[in-house]
Amino acid sequence: MRSIIDILDLSVSEIDELISTAKDIIKDHKKYEAVCSGKKLATLFFEPSTRTRMSFEAAMYELGGNVISMASAASSSSAKGESVADTAKVVSCYADIIVMRHPKEGAAYVAAENADVPVINAGDGGHCHPTQTLADLLTIELEKNRLSDMTIGLCGDLKFGRTVHSLINAMSRYENVRFCLISPDELKLPDYVVKDVLEKKNIEFWSTSDLEDAIPKLDILYMTRVQKERFFNEEDYLRLKDSYILTPDKLASAKPDLSVMHPLPRVNEISTAVDKDPRACYFKQVLNGKYMRMALILKLLKEAGQICM
Repeated sequence: MRSIIDILDLSVSEIDELISTAKDIIKDHKKYEAVCSGKKLATLFFEPSTRTRMSFEAAMYELGGNVISMASAASSSSAKGESVADTAKVVSCYADIIVMRHPKEGAAYVAAENADVPVINAGDGGHCHPTQTLADLLTIELEKNRLSDMTIGLCGDLKFGRTVHSLINAMSRYENVRFCLISPDELKLPDYVVKDVLEKKNIEFWSTSDLEDAIPKLDILYMTRVQKERFFNEEDYLRLKDSYILTPDKLASAKPDLSVMHPLPRVNEISTAVDKDPRACYFKQVLNGKYMRMALILKLLKEAGQICM
């Protein structure tokens, strides 16, 4: 049974196919409104979520399907000690496809190994977040009309930022992509990502703690929040949480066609005054995420023989 746990579970050609499907959904939404009639999506979110959860639910409803949800981790059998494996087996009896978010790295993999239906990872701890990356890739494609030949600045929490890790894995497969890693020392990109992805593939990158110096060189600026929930020490969080705040003044030296992205939610790292700048793309990302999740649901249900298209 095919599941998507990591963005690398999808080949470049499959990502291109998903982008093409998403573009077709945007162009002719009516064509898809009953494709998943009679099918059920189960959302299992063991961590708080607004965009990802609602995006998946909206995606399934707009495909003509239905959604069943776990109200919260506290109200589920996991609070009684039920394992992720058993939860996946049980929910497979009720749904045709499962979306899961969990605070522990590897939990989605365990669910996929034990479920009888496709499982989509909606974020597992600080590991990865493949469907956010799909939203990011569609946004870049629509804004730049390409997924190659660009410099991407990743700013903020690069240590725990699962969206950053997934995006690096995805974009490292396209030609002539360079990365500028902008963070305080305490939140630098993990060594395993540097060594296993950037250095192994001989991808150009450099590190800096100076956002303003980096901005003029960038085609994409991907801002991230410092994630309070990933810290064991609140004092460290408070010291680092406002390391970078993007303002209109800081964008003055940026390229006219810079695309400012953010997986959201934001806290203080992008001033609301930037929202009016035509280069701000983060709310477009939200909508693009729904289209890419629609495309992914269609792909997995089709491969599982649940729908015909």
